[in-house]
Amino acid sequence: MGAIRAGLTAEAYDREYSNRQLLGRIGSYFRPYWRRLALITVMVSLMSVIGALLPILVARGVEALDTGGANTDRLTSILIGAVLFLGVANWAVNWVRRLNTSMLLGDVVFDMRTDAFAAVMNHDMNFFDRFQSGRIVSRITSDTDEFSRVAILLTEIITQFTLVGILLVYLWRINPRLTLLLAALAPVAFIVATSFQRVARRITRRSQRAIAEVNVSIQEAVTGISIAKNFRREEGIYEEFLDVNRQSYDVHVKRGMVLAMLFPTLTFFSSLGTAILLYYGGMSAYWGIITAGAWFLFMNSVGQFWFPMINLSAFWSQFQSALSATERTFSLIDAEPVIYQTGDRPVPSLAGDIRFCNVDFRYSEKEQVLGDFNLHIRPGERVALVGHTGAGKSSIAKLVTRFYEFQAGELLIDDMDIRTLNLHDYRRRLGIVSQSPFLFAGTIADNIRYATPEMSDEEVAAVARQIGHGDWIDALYDGLQTDVGERGARLSMGQRQLVVLARMLAQNPAIFILDEATASIDPFTESQIQEALDRILENRTSIIIAHRLSTVKAVDRILVLEQGRIIEEGSHNDLMARGGHYADLYNVYFRHQSLDFINERRQSATN
Repeated sequence: MGAIRAGLTAEAYDREYSNRQLLGRIGSYFRPYWRRLALITVMVSLMSVIGALLPILVARGVEALDTGGANTDRLTSILIGAVLFLGVANWAVNWVRRLNTSMLLGDVVFDMRTDAFAAVMNHDMNFFDRFQSGRIVSRITSDTDEFSRVAILLTEIITQFTLVGILLVYLWRINPRLTLLLAALAPVAFIVATSFQRVARRITRRSQRAIAEVNVSIQEAVTGISIAKNFRREEGIYEEFLDVNRQSYDVHVKRGMVLAMLFPTLTFFSSLGTAILLYYGGMSAYWGIITAGAWFLFMNSVGQFWFPMINLSAFWSQFQSALSATERTFSLIDAEPVIYQTGDRPVPSLAGDIRFCNVDFRYSEKEQVLGDFNLHIRPGERVALVGHTGAGKSSIAKLVTRFYEFQAGELLIDDMDIRTLNLHDYRRRLGIVSQSPFLFAGTIADNIRYATPEMSDEEVAAVARQIGHGDWIDALYDGLQTDVGERGARLSMGQRQLVVLARMLAQNPAIFILDEATASIDPFTESQIQEALDRILENRTSIIIAHRLSTVKAVDRILVLEQGRIIEEGSHNDLMARGGHYADLYNVYFRHQSLDFINERRQSATN
């Protein structure tokens, strides 16, 4: 439960914007669509004029009928026709207004989501290590939806207040004293509504964080459902979701309580204003100061006047919700990256020379990984990184890929500072295979051409058949058009690895980085993977976080790491002859793995 409450706190990149900053920023999204915005403004003005004309027309009609005599039937027909015409005109104008409002908001939300998604894609991996994906997704989807819903309400409020303005001008010409009585409580309504601003903003922030937490809970439950079922944790996950959902419920109830206080307050002032106007207006009509039609117009205007004021109470809370939602979206867009490029240098074809020069790297102030680290990997060299967990193997690979920022020293690629390179160009020349091979939804062919979408089906097939002579493709029910399922769930671990390696062959990178998977696979697939690796490793710089004995023996140089330092380096035979740390690792881990592999081979041959 404590973890859930912690989830309702602000993210580290959250920031507070003033209303002026937020409205100015929102306005920048509307500016490119000023023509449509101008059309909506015209339609809103027309709706306000029509809305004001209707009670005025009825009031004038009452007066005319009172003195019409023989023309009463004709005046009644004209009045009915005019009211019908105004109703049809109001419908047409409202249709045009709503259609263009929906299109305008669709464009604005599209742009806002695009900017938010682009910002997320440009964040470094450290950002995704620190912040949960469910909360990020909530800001891009739920928060922008909240903004669009309230923006539609905004046009309604503008229409109603424009109507009030027109009525007040007309009523002032009839009787200034009664008009002042009608408008006297307006400042009170504004003060009451705006006094809830700070409370409403704070509560709506918590409400949106609660929604994000619900999204996180659902995402984790669905993503990890196989593990949950394996350990029979469905009930536990359900209980955790209930806790999160209850948190969201409590926050939304508090938000409702704010409205519960605001509505009765404004309704009280509305009733007070109606009573005052009823008395003074009725007395004025009785003494002949104003006509009965004018009194009707005043009484009708009470509802027209107070309806926007009461609506403002509901709208104000929702408006604060919209501002809070855009604040969260803008915070995501404005989150400062950890990785800073000092240049945007185009990257030519790389030879693959990699040099760490006195590099310091840490994930946090308390988590030092590399200190004054030096390493030179020559073009075309195959280097294996071995060592216990936490030795710094993955960190070296992450720095070469520029997923993380180092704090001191230099990292040179072909004698070019990695911080001066165009990252898009640079990463196109890298081939990266993580420990858990990831496939995107689609076919095997789609995944192979993922980094090279211009490849034809024939070219994809030619690349795929370079691995194991294509035997693994023939074993699939639909060949290269086989649907891999979500994250490759329809394929075995070995088949996923083969697809990922085929993707690397298609990309033909200058620098290859491999974090070998430790999953158990059958000997036949093992041999196919090794064959694919041999093709990929040929004539290109390779950094391998090694788990397989066959890979360790095949590299040019083995680096043995311990607490961010290179304590041994050399070939397999040289390191074994020294009898040092690598020999201990080999005897404890690699030799054991080798025996298991030999036993599997024998078992396979027996079968």
